[in-house]
Amino acid sequence: MQAVILAAGKSTRTYPLTITRPKPLLKVSNKSLLGHNLDNLNNIVDEVIIIVGYKKEMIKKYFENKYKNIRIKYIEQKQQLGTGHAALLAEPYIKDRFILMAGDDIYSKEDISNCIKHRYSILTSKSKNARDFGVVLEKNGILVDFIEKPKKFISDLINTSFYTFDRKIFYYLQRIKKSERNEYELPDAIKLLSHKENICCVKSKQWFPIVYAWDLLSADNLLRKNRSIIGKNTKIYNKIINSTIGNNCIIRGKIINSIIMDNSVIENNSIVEDSVIGQSVHFSGKIKSKTDAISIIGHKKVKVKKLGSIIGDNVKANNVIVNAGCKIWPNISISDKVIEKDLI
Repeated sequence: MQAVILAAGKSTRTYPLTITRPKPLLKVSNKSLLGHNLDNLNNIVDEVIIIVGYKKEMIKKYFENKYKNIRIKYIEQKQQLGTGHAALLAEPYIKDRFILMAGDDIYSKEDISNCIKHRYSILTSKSKNARDFGVVLEKNGILVDFIEKPKKFISDLINTSFYTFDRKIFYYLQRIKKSERNEYELPDAIKLLSHKENICCVKSKQWFPIVYAWDLLSADNLLRKNRSIIGKNTKIYNKIINSTIGNNCIIRGKIINSIIMDNSVIENNSIVEDSVIGQSVHFSGKIKSKTDAISIIGHKKVKVKKLGSIIGDNVKANNVIVNAGCKIWPNISISDKVIEKDLI
């Protein structure tokens, strides 16, 4: 069996972490999002076709042409024309049945196994924030309709962007028109297919959607099962509580409920809580955490259940206090300051 993984997008909602790398290479539990998915596809598929675009060379260099028992082929989406356009690029290489999935969420092996029992399937999940996703309408376990981010409540069942198809989906992908977003949308083709074929709605047992940078924290916590993970060649001199620490780090400060990526240094007397710290960061100071913190995404205020800070790669921060919800863009150097808003 084959799988197609969509990994071409430029994810601005996970800034500043995705300024310096593609979203599928972000890590939870010291493994990339794409790595988790390849692990769970191993021994189910023998070939994966990865649709790449944004910072494509980083993905190709990271995984090369083989991962465990899986052959890997790369196809470039040169223009970001939507998920439908991206999926259609795989047509020349698909033999029969295949999996189609997003490369920046984490899907479990159990869910994958349950979906491939059906020729056509969509993996669904219940959500309290259904209006932030594509809502699925089903009847007796069969897909009836998609509604993209409805303004009013219609259903709490959402699309996880994981499907099983055969080559018939390409017929409909060739017939859809651009949406209001000026993109070719995969759900439009799936709706056309559903008029001719039964698409089974499979309810997810474990799915980790990564929409914003702080979603890495909840996925990391659940995958670690509340145990801390320490990477290779990392030196720890203080308390690490319920956190993941990457490779080649030096941790002299206190780390709580956080992710520290590779090659970072947290200095003595520092406190990092409910935060994601990028690669090669040198941090001295305190990150304040707050329940119902507010973070700015574009021009929108987003309330986060609990958050400290998101700090991009190669930041040098010396003797700073970072207020809850603030983000620091990569390559910034700052000293002796209270940070009260995003540093871009």
